[in-house]
Amino acid sequence: MARGKLRIYLGAAPGVGKTYAMLSEAHRRIERGTDCVVAFVEHHDRPRTEVMLHGLEQVPRRELEYRGGVFPEMDLDAVLARRPQVALVDELAHTNVPGSRNAKRWQDVEELLAAGIDVVSTVNIQHLESLGDVVESITGVRQQETVPDEVVRRADQIELVDMSPEALRRRMAHGNIYQPDKVDAALSNYFRPGNLTALRELALLWVADRVDAYLTQYRSEHRVSRIWGSRERIVVGLTGGPEGRTLIRRAARLAEKGAGGEVLAVYIARSDGLTSASPKELAMQRTLVEDLGGTFHHVVGDDIPAALLAFARGVNATQIVLGSSRRKTWQYVFGPGVGATVARESGPDLDVHIVTHDEVAKGRGLPVARGARLGRSRRVWGWIAGVAGPPLLAVLLNTVDLGLANDMLLFLALTVAAALLGGLFPALASAAVGSLLLNYFYTPPLHRWTIADPKNIVAILIFVAVGVAVASVVDLAARRTHQAARLRAESEILSLLAGNVLRGETGLEDLLERVRETFGMESAALLERASDVEPWTCAGRVGRGRPVERPDQADVDMPVGDHMALALTGRVLPAEDRRVLAAFAAQAAVVLDRRRLQAEADRARTLAEGNRIRTALLAAVSHDLRTPLAGIKAAVTSLRSEDVEWSEEDRAELLAGIEEGADRLDHLVGNLLDMSRLQTGTVTPLIREIDLDEVVPMALGGVPEGSVGLDVPESLPMVDVDPGLLERAMANLVENAVKYSPSGTPVLVAASALADRVEVRVVDRGPGVPDEAKDRIFEPFQRYGDAPRGAGVGLGLAVARGFAEAMGGTLDAEDTPGGGLTMVLTLRAAGPRPELLPAAEHTAEPERQASS
Repeated sequence: MARGKLRIYLGAAPGVGKTYAMLSEAHRRIERGTDCVVAFVEHHDRPRTEVMLHGLEQVPRRELEYRGGVFPEMDLDAVLARRPQVALVDELAHTNVPGSRNAKRWQDVEELLAAGIDVVSTVNIQHLESLGDVVESITGVRQQETVPDEVVRRADQIELVDMSPEALRRRMAHGNIYQPDKVDAALSNYFRPGNLTALRELALLWVADRVDAYLTQYRSEHRVSRIWGSRERIVVGLTGGPEGRTLIRRAARLAEKGAGGEVLAVYIARSDGLTSASPKELAMQRTLVEDLGGTFHHVVGDDIPAALLAFARGVNATQIVLGSSRRKTWQYVFGPGVGATVARESGPDLDVHIVTHDEVAKGRGLPVARGARLGRSRRVWGWIAGVAGPPLLAVLLNTVDLGLANDMLLFLALTVAAALLGGLFPALASAAVGSLLLNYFYTPPLHRWTIADPKNIVAILIFVAVGVAVASVVDLAARRTHQAARLRAESEILSLLAGNVLRGETGLEDLLERVRETFGMESAALLERASDVEPWTCAGRVGRGRPVERPDQADVDMPVGDHMALALTGRVLPAEDRRVLAAFAAQAAVVLDRRRLQAEADRARTLAEGNRIRTALLAAVSHDLRTPLAGIKAAVTSLRSEDVEWSEEDRAELLAGIEEGADRLDHLVGNLLDMSRLQTGTVTPLIREIDLDEVVPMALGGVPEGSVGLDVPESLPMVDVDPGLLERAMANLVENAVKYSPSGTPVLVAASALADRVEVRVVDRGPGVPDEAKDRIFEPFQRYGDAPRGAGVGLGLAVARGFAEAMGGTLDAEDTPGGGLTMVLTLRAAGPRPELLPAAEHTAEPERQASS
């Protein structure tokens, strides 16, 4: 089934005419023969809107009761059963009355669309979820009813219903929106001209962005590469130099001159990553762009002019802002430069602005740091090979005559070795010294700085060129190898951090220790403060270095937001390491926030559990405890009454009722006290060996005679239990089983030995409990099914399981074959423990007293 289409009338404020426009559209569709019904439209007693409902079929509404009132809602099932072609659903952001199928009306609309029904709806700009904070800051009113932006963005058509603030206020004053008694308050509060103007701007901008998205989608689908100047988009080309800030401000001024201008700053990096801009400068420029309302983009491309033009055409830009070249005059020999190339190839649809700045013709000034790619020892050996190697080789070659060709190959090999060890400059030195020695010792005329044969000149020039070329290739390979290794290490570290974020495994101290080990620092600390005027406090610290109280006291500090910083002591880090350090700092802040949120969640969980128990306790006191008290009170009052002469049978019955109520109170209060002991962890069992047949029969005193059958063999081993706790647990289990067993069907209590355990089974033939509820019946204040309130406060099984676990046992629920529920109490069988026998004999009497 094809999905229905959604059309939305969007307005800036109530009263602009959204519902009227929707009803007008319905009349137009009906005139064209479309099956259109009103699923839900609220006219708010506006006469003109009410008149528009005439002639439209309306699906009867569903009335729901809530808090003593009756509220009409859209009958979703009736609309689906009617299956019109088009359904009108007003107020898309409306919250349905509790008891409806969906919580929000937009969810009802989703069901209609999924059923293939077209929907026409309305919504105000203040109800969009992403604009809630903005609208509150403008109007001072927080919108409680919101709709996700994505729901509105997915609409097939969005039509803006616009009205000037003055016209809307006139409609309000004429009584066309609200009742007369509400007009003055509305005009002086929500419907102030400033509020309406700001809301109108929000609506216009939101719709403009939507239209822009439609245009981008259309251009992509139809492969339109030519720029359509529907709005001013200015692309700023950045190199990472200090002139970038001047270019960004210039582009922002250009954007302000056009309606809806937009600034997009782009930095294009080479794919090999060997030449890069200053990360600090780029970060500052990114911040500046975002502060001015623009966006920052990072693009990879080896042909910078082509990449810049492709980006500009891809975003449908109309202007490009570039800085004047920083190259010196002689460097133009290698080409016209980026600015000239972009201006030449931009075509008629792109304007290119070349902006002058203070860095013009001062050179690029980008650091290459070639030697830093190699270790210090390698550079030293490279210079030794490049400077001292050729003279030593010349001394060796003077002892033998290998010919000029072989001599040149040996010097070339030495140049390659110098390049491999020290990089480009030692190799150039080796080539220069080697060429001089070849000229002096091995090129006729010998021992003179001249060359007689022109062929030898060519050979030496080739030698120098090959030496320089090989040295450049080796240096480039060394730099790439170094960068690849570094990026691999960074990616492994960042991958580990990402994995820890997803799994939530890393604690703050563990993370700080990893930071300290990764960068070889003495200590690492995470500092924070509440505001700019508050002192710094340490949220976590590892290592043995000097304590750091402020970020400026550390050797390295990495800010995380405005009031948090990661501080390291030990050494100063190079700039290239700060990228990974920033990732560690951000992760440390996340870990700290997670730890605090977890602590707050634990506290909230504890408070919620306490509140739940207190609420249940109040319910127990209000009913389950008051009921027997009321019975006792009534019986005592009756017995003391002098107006009635009670017979002996009546007095006995009243006294029996008092005794029964007192026993019931005693049982309930005992369970409450036992539960409080378990909740506070003050239950300390006094374990000793005992036979089950000494305890189990004592637990049956509170149930009717003949309602329980016992099967406890005398051959069972003794068990390690606290007799008092075991008796209370068994009494609760038996009482619960008798309560739910059918009349005339006794409960079976059977015991058996299994390895080093003894199982006691309490079997009933009651209604049983489904598997998903078997664990829940052991929670405090839980009654399963339709147990009457007089059946207790729901603590018996919780107390029984708590006592069982306190004694090292378990209590579980199983299905009884043939129907019913079986409680399985597993206890530890007593074994020979000679080392404990004297102590057990010595403390037998105190244990018995404590158990009782």
